[in-house]
Amino acid sequence: MATLSLHTCRVQQPHATINRIHIFLHFTAILFLLYYRTTRLFHGKNVPTLAWSLISTSELILTIIWILIQAFRWCPVSRSAIPENIPGGIELPGLDVFVCTLDPKKEPTIEVMNTVLSALALDYPPEKLSVYLSDDGGSYITLYAIKEACSFAKSWLPFCKKYGIKSRCPGSYFSSFADDERLLWSDEFRIEEEKIKVGANLVAIIHDNKNNEGDVEDQTQMPLLVYVSRERRPSCPHRFKAGALNTLLRVSGVISNGPYLLVLDCDMYCNDPTSARQAMCFHLDSQLSHSLAFVQYPQIFYNISKNDIYDGQARSAYKWQGMDGLKGPLLSGTGFYLKRKALYGKPNQEDMFLSEPEKNFGTSSKFIHSLKGNNEQFIGFSYDCLLESTFTGYLLHCKGWISVYLYPKRPCFLGCTTIDMKDGMVQLMKWSSNLVQVGLSKFSPLTYGVSRMSVLQSMCYGYFTFSSLLSVALLLYGTVPQVCLLNGIPLYPKVSDPWFAVFVAIYMSSLFQHLYEVLSSDGSIKTWWNEQRIWMIKSISGSLFGVLDAIMKFLGKKKVSLSLTNKAVDKEKFEKYEKGKFDFEGAAMFMVPLLILVILNIVCFFCGLRRVVIEKSLEEMFGQVFLSFFILILSYPILEGMVTKGKGKQ
Repeated sequence: MATLSLHTCRVQQPHATINRIHIFLHFTAILFLLYYRTTRLFHGKNVPTLAWSLISTSELILTIIWILIQAFRWCPVSRSAIPENIPGGIELPGLDVFVCTLDPKKEPTIEVMNTVLSALALDYPPEKLSVYLSDDGGSYITLYAIKEACSFAKSWLPFCKKYGIKSRCPGSYFSSFADDERLLWSDEFRIEEEKIKVGANLVAIIHDNKNNEGDVEDQTQMPLLVYVSRERRPSCPHRFKAGALNTLLRVSGVISNGPYLLVLDCDMYCNDPTSARQAMCFHLDSQLSHSLAFVQYPQIFYNISKNDIYDGQARSAYKWQGMDGLKGPLLSGTGFYLKRKALYGKPNQEDMFLSEPEKNFGTSSKFIHSLKGNNEQFIGFSYDCLLESTFTGYLLHCKGWISVYLYPKRPCFLGCTTIDMKDGMVQLMKWSSNLVQVGLSKFSPLTYGVSRMSVLQSMCYGYFTFSSLLSVALLLYGTVPQVCLLNGIPLYPKVSDPWFAVFVAIYMSSLFQHLYEVLSSDGSIKTWWNEQRIWMIKSISGSLFGVLDAIMKFLGKKKVSLSLTNKAVDKEKFEKYEKGKFDFEGAAMFMVPLLILVILNIVCFFCGLRRVVIEKSLEEMFGQVFLSFFILILSYPILEGMVTKGKGKQ
């Protein structure tokens, strides 16, 4: 009898074809541009050498990053899982869920408990499911809250299973997000829901000392729940989140030793209880399982407004369908189902773990010892980069493991993104700094990676590590032509010159390619404009500081430190974000290069335009006039913020 397929994979052929045609045409235009710059620099007359060299450098950086990004567009694929085809008699493997938290002020305890409860309520055999909470802050609040959450779970889990509730995060279920799940239920359902709602307050009001005792039968249906708080000494490096994850690997290896792991950020709750079964559709496939390291789900955020001015969803950053067409997406840090064995060996190696929990501590000590080793075979979560998951996923791909990207219609995980400029810039600076450090290290994707994986896949990782260098290119493009405009020095061909068409073609090609990607991913014209604008703002602020930070660390002038992203939602900030107003409070340091850029463009545009009118040189200077004007339009939020702040001081 034929075996039913557990999943499907389809190449997005129309997109792939359009992308490849665009790549060919756009690259041809770029070659003409580089030819124009080079020949004029070495053979042209009256060419401003310094300015021409700087703008050529900027365009060369843009070209290199553009070439790297084309790997994502070469072969995008889409996948779907068919969990109902999992044979009924099959015994699902053990699954250990890891949730990490550090600071209850920046990571509200109620959000952490929501994540833990949603993980406990996964549609998975409870005897095979274990949930581990790592509390690196050692907070008594978190410890007490996890006990109360466990008590609440004894009534919450049966309720969810009885009525087939999909939104199994209490905070989400009792909000407007789950209104559609409560429309057609009976009076019995509503009575039970009211009881549960009262119980939910025990999690929200953690100082309440009530205890929800369940009977023995309910307790046997509860997954294992473990609280872990590491001992941290100043003399011993604790290795940040990577250290916490490796501690959970050691602890879980002794207690449950599940062959598969689900890693979640403390604010990223399970929104679809079937996510584990969907992931197992790939892990249980005999044709994939021997080389499949992890199944990655997308990061979707519930607090994104319709007018996402900060590009909080970061649509352009998650180009994982393109990587999935190669050897799979990167490990994003949350929402992935990882094979434990993959952390300790290469594909097809003999499994070093027992399928069932090993209760003998002496035997398990071999497992623990392997985590302490610093050799290449047993890596655990790598300590070489603060972006521990992304870097570990990169090493897994270098070892020959593959991954898959699953993007179901219903988001399997929902989290909270930054909604103000300060938190967004701090987060971006951290990511940029650590990725650039990887690019400058011996593990650079363009040297270490290209010898261990395909060229296209190494290009994808190369884009992630070096894309922050766009900040240097944009800084040059936002200053050099403007200063030359002020002094009447042309850097672009005349409008009547055939070479001017090359620059226009490249510019329009880039804009329409971006617009096509936005619209094909269910975005809008407003989404496209917001992404254009915030890309420039973030590049000249967070990314630029990230590059500088990486260089300082590379030169040994600065120590490695961790900046925890604030995940507590401020009501006033959220209201401002909903209205589409930028919030620059607390982001003064990041605004300095932006303010300089804006002021420079204002002065150069109006003074340069006056000179153009007087000298009647618009045909020669049109490119620079337009560029300065376009930057001012993109910078409108900065100008508005300056005016608003000025009025506030009066």
